[in-house]
Amino acid sequence: MFRLPSVMTHSSPDAPLPSMVRERLKKTTDFYDRQPAALNWARRGYRQLLAEHYRYLIPPTASVLEIGCGGGDLLALLPNRDVEGIDLSEVQVARAREKVPHGRFRVGAGEALDAGRTYDFILVSDTLNFAADVQTLLQRLRAVSTPATRLVGNFYSSVWRPALSLATILGLKARTPQSNWLSADDVRNLCELADWQVIKSTSRLLCPVPVPVLAPLLNRYVAPWLPWLCLTVFDVARPQPRAGEAATPRSVSVVVPARNESGNIEAAVRRTPLMGAHTELIFIEGNSRDDTWEAIERVVAAHPERDIKALRQSGKGKGNAVREAFAAATGDILMILDADLTMPPEDLPKFYEAVATGHAEFANGVRLVYPMEKHAMQFLNLCANKSFSLIFTWLLGQSVKDTLCGTKVLLRSDYEKIAANRAYFGDFDPFGDFDLLFGADKLNLKIADIPIHYHERTYGSTNIQRWSHGWLLLRMVMFAARKLKFI
Repeated sequence: MFRLPSVMTHSSPDAPLPSMVRERLKKTTDFYDRQPAALNWARRGYRQLLAEHYRYLIPPTASVLEIGCGGGDLLALLPNRDVEGIDLSEVQVARAREKVPHGRFRVGAGEALDAGRTYDFILVSDTLNFAADVQTLLQRLRAVSTPATRLVGNFYSSVWRPALSLATILGLKARTPQSNWLSADDVRNLCELADWQVIKSTSRLLCPVPVPVLAPLLNRYVAPWLPWLCLTVFDVARPQPRAGEAATPRSVSVVVPARNESGNIEAAVRRTPLMGAHTELIFIEGNSRDDTWEAIERVVAAHPERDIKALRQSGKGKGNAVREAFAAATGDILMILDADLTMPPEDLPKFYEAVATGHAEFANGVRLVYPMEKHAMQFLNLCANKSFSLIFTWLLGQSVKDTLCGTKVLLRSDYEKIAANRAYFGDFDPFGDFDLLFGADKLNLKIADIPIHYHERTYGSTNIQRWSHGWLLLRMVMFAARKLKFI
């Protein structure tokens, strides 16, 4: 149980809280001890709208800790079974135990948290608005997190301050203790000070009460276009990788999908560097009209010093080839290297370092930063790539400067989660790039752009069909918008 300490300094994480913080916590506790158990229709509807978005963000199998759980109203609306809540008010905690019998609940302050375990997700819904010391709270949460933990939360937008005051007067919104009014920049700054990195920020809820027809229309289809008018901001953050920490050596699988690329196979072996604890090369060929398969067999025989696997895909398309090769891979880190070698294999160590050190959880190649060779990309293709980068950055809430670069790198453990969650999107992507990007976003992975030097082909011709593939990409954008943005 949380106890108010008597010392007035907190120079270390284990030191007591200052008196001003303790006084505010006491006032907040007294306030919520007096709150009625029942929620009116507006407050119930608001909780249901929040829960809809949290069910999208939090996998149902994840362990969840909610800071400021109140009477357990939000946790009761989530499907998760391994849930725990902490709240200042003993009265509210007693109600939460009744409402969520499968959960564990304790009386305490997030600013003095000592949970004794870690969690997959830490939930702070509307808690930052009433926290006595936001920075100390966020610092405490680092102690119950792992590198894979995600901190998810929402806080009120300052734009709604007059409307919320009016709603309180009208009885639509419950009275609250004195609150903090935090901007998105304030929250991002406080997270950085507490060693959290905000991955993405999304504004939601133009209509925070469950008005039939109007609320679904505004919240699902209009809110994404008017984020500055939304009531609440949802943030997803991850623990910031510690500076100076040495990366644990990881094994690597480099997957090389090859169709009509006979002249590039030998160069792919010679130019792909050894990385990490071990590097395996996996060539996967399908539907070639030249002797690509025979070239793969020759390089396997000619390079016994390299760990090389040769596969033939069972279906069609790069997406099918990548999925089958990833299923056969043994490395901790999975890489895709297009067999045309327009992305230099010599740049792959940059991707390895980004993922192995934790600076990225999904490393995405970018061809649009450094000058490229004269005929490496046609002008219309360049325009299309830049357009798609803007669209996908808006859709995903993270910078994705080049969606169509073939080189993408991630941990095998994260790929297995993407594959297990594939039913959410379906088997819609013949290229494989968007299946991975959308899956990474659904898992709340940190996506990082890695600039590469883009070269002209030295053998063969592109397998991309500009107009038919361009139309297919537009259809995938609309599909992604429905699954990721207009939810």
